[in-house]
Order: sequence, then structure tokens, then C-alpha cells
Amino acid sequence: MPGDQIERDKKRRKNLGKLLKAMPDVAKQLGIQVEAAYSDGALDGKTKRLLALALALGAGCENCILGQATGALELGATRDEILETLSVVISMRGTTGVAESLRVIQLLDELEKL
Repeated sequence: MPGDQIERDKKRRKNLGKLLKAMPDVAKQLGIQVEAAYSDGALDGKTKRLLALALALGAGCENCILGQATGALELGATRDEILETLSVVISMRGTTGVAESLRVIQLLDELEKL
């Protein structure tokens, strides 16, 4: 897992911005979908981001992992909530869950939240 997770997330956000600018119709539809998916409802937005983090870890999608982890943190997820999410992923996925979770551990460490 070479590289700095905060820098990877900055690059992810920059490239996402470029993609959305280049494809405004897609950007509009994506914005509608994201708003609908992560708005508070029966589950609050933070919980939904933690669920999405678990799914991203299961899929092994680096950009998704960083996006959902930072999204959850921005909505107030605590270190312990993130770690419990990782524990569920590890329970379900075993060593592959551990391997993908290390990216989140590094991110939390870089953010001085470990």
C-alpha cells in the first residue's frame, strides 16, 4: 500500500471533479442519486456512509474506500465507529477484509485519529 492516503484522496477528488466537469449530464444524475442515497431517512447519512465503507472494502475499490471513509468522517463518524465497521468487514471477509482495512487504518493514522 505505497503512498499517502490523504494525497490519494486529494487526487481522487480532483479527478472526480474533472470527470464531472467533462460529463455534466452524468454529473447531474450522479448528484441526484448520491443525494437520495445518503440523505437522512430511516438511517442517518453517517450510518449510510459506514455501510458504504463496508461495501467498498468488500469490493476492494481503493477510490470507494477513501471516498466512503472520508465521507463518514466528514459526517461525524468516530474512530470507534470506523473500527467497528472494519471489524464487521473482517468478520465477513477474513484476511481479504484485513488487507483492505489497512488502507483505512493508514488514513486514520495520517489524520491522527488512531
